[in-house]
Amino acid sequence: MDDIYMLSDAIILRRIGNHLKKVRLKQNITQQSLADAAGLSLSSLKKMEKGDIKSFDSFLRVLRTLGKLDVLQTLVDEEQLSPSEYYELVQSNAGRHQRQRAVGQLKQTSREESAW
Repeated sequence: MDDIYMLSDAIILRRIGNHLKKVRLKQNITQQSLADAAGLSLSSLKKMEKGDIKSFDSFLRVLRTLGKLDVLQTLVDEEQLSPSEYYELVQSNAGRHQRQRAVGQLKQTSREESAW
């Protein structure tokens, strides 16, 4: 198994797309029926299976349709703090000051100078 940190984003996306395709084929689902069930166009699903994943929303819908949302479980689990960690967190935030407004003024430009 490769160290994921050594792989480029493009390689990771291709591997994810290939994995989606393998899962779909194992479940004996056509590209068209998966696309329909996930609310995607067929071309979008084909691109996704090639690693061209542009929309996280679409990716989530495909995972949900394939019954594979569990691969994201660690990302949605809330980290549990021990009582001492919670106390330290509250104490560190209690010492912070409130944000203050900036007092400077915006530079006024004439319409002739504007590139817009």
